[in-house]
Amino acid sequence: MTRTAIVTGGASGIGAAVARRLAADGLDVVVADRDERGAAALAEEIGARPWTVDLADTATLESTAVDCDVLVNNAGVQRVAPVHELAPEDFRLIHRLMLEAPFLLARAALPGMYARGWGRVVNISSAHGLRASAFKSAYVSAKHGLEGLSKVVALEGAPHGVTSNCVNPGYVRTPLVEAQIADQAATHGIGEDEVVEKVMLTRSAVKRLVEPAEVAALVAYLVSDDAAMVTGASYTLDGGWTAQ
Repeated sequence: MTRTAIVTGGASGIGAAVARRLAADGLDVVVADRDERGAAALAEEIGARPWTVDLADTATLESTAVDCDVLVNNAGVQRVAPVHELAPEDFRLIHRLMLEAPFLLARAALPGMYARGWGRVVNISSAHGLRASAFKSAYVSAKHGLEGLSKVVALEGAPHGVTSNCVNPGYVRTPLVEAQIADQAATHGIGEDEVVEKVMLTRSAVKRLVEPAEVAALVAYLVSDDAAMVTGASYTLDGGWTAQ
């Protein structure tokens, strides 16, 4: 039986790498993204199905039917500002997209997983789900909430053959991060390599970005039958950032 995997934010970055890896492993992948063209292009490339959806529209998501064996909650955005300057709507957007939407998708998917006696929920969290950074109050608090949600799903899903885990990368080589590198280089008047080593990765022992395929490889393990006893956990790929 072919298992179905939904990957949110699947049109680019980490999501695209995960979608590619799971499709290569033989899963029937659904590429979920608000980028209709991007989702359709990747789906055609890997033999998957596109799903155009705005996950920040949680009112609509409440009544959306979701049936899958594997749910990978990956979609996210970033807003950087001090707490006293962060726009309330930016805070709400990040929490809708990165905490409320994963809850609603899991809520919709779990009954089918329970009925089949098998399921995998993987939440793409962050090192910021375990550690805080200044100026990222919305992102850090959403990821911390996602960590808690993941553990609750793990406890409730255990009797039904469903696992739930978090993957916690540091800075990953994605279009979003590469744009941040360019902005930081311009702001500080230094080269992009220096931004990566001395600004972004100052707390990381390994001074390089995480590759999306490395995240996808861990996800592939967590959704496999071999990971049946792995649940309620958080797996870091941060080059030693959280070791300190």
